[in-house]
Amino acid sequence: MVPFAIAGMQIPIVAGIDNTPAMRTALDILMHRFPWVQMVVFSELAAFGPLPGHAQLPGGPVEAEFREMAKSHRLWLVPGSYFERHGAAIHNTALVINPAGAVVARYHKMFPFQPYEAGVAAGTDFCVFDVPSVGRFGLSICYDMWFPETTRTLAALGAEVVLHPTMTDTIDRDVELSIARAMAAVNQCYFFDVNGVSGGGVGRSIVVDPCGHVLHQAGSGTEMIPIEIDLDQVRRSRRIGIRGLGQPLKSFRDRQVEFAVYDRARFDASSLDNLGPLERPGREPT
Repeated sequence: MVPFAIAGMQIPIVAGIDNTPAMRTALDILMHRFPWVQMVVFSELAAFGPLPGHAQLPGGPVEAEFREMAKSHRLWLVPGSYFERHGAAIHNTALVINPAGAVVARYHKMFPFQPYEAGVAAGTDFCVFDVPSVGRFGLSICYDMWFPETTRTLAALGAEVVLHPTMTDTIDRDVELSIARAMAAVNQCYFFDVNGVSGGGVGRSIVVDPCGHVLHQAGSGTEMIPIEIDLDQVRRSRRIGIRGLGQPLKSFRDRQVEFAVYDRARFDASSLDNLGPLERPGREPT
């Protein structure tokens, strides 16, 4: 057994203000109540909400605050995400901070929620990192999981746990719960999908194990979600199959087909061109 304790933090977020003091308070309470937790994951855009006008610079005071939180509690911290300015570009960025307070990974959301997340640049690099003597973790953000290639790539890079901060305040949360469960099962990994509440989402965070079992589904209020996982379950599932049945990662590895749909130069995707521009829908004519 390779146990590791992760807590999802489903807390209220207020758009347009600095939520880091509230995040610190919630973290302090969590660690007082559950000192066995080794990693904490907050929701997407937890620091300031969904307003790019609050974009921070890398290495700035907010990053320093999160680094100090991780170091003071000696834990791995994914403080959700926040908008970060890189030259003229703004990215939706999530950090991974180790128990020494060092930033070990910086992930830019690959699929901003266009056309609504306007003006936010897409990242191009996948994010995996190792927790020594535990296993390999992957990181994605919100809309990324609607593109199954993202989670598949993390799994192919060795991720055994996918951490997925989200900020869903819309009526499609039920669809996302199904996607989260499917991504865990088809990639034989733990999937931590952590949503916010109030201005940060409708809650209903979900944690799924590598066989597709829901370990916890939160309600729509504030919740701390401390769960101890067992990385050996991932390895066993990948070795003998999901519930002793399908072995999708092995079948993907041993595939006899390369997917031409990903090759823009030789695949005719004109049917997609017929969908029209990526823009906000307007009112239908009456």
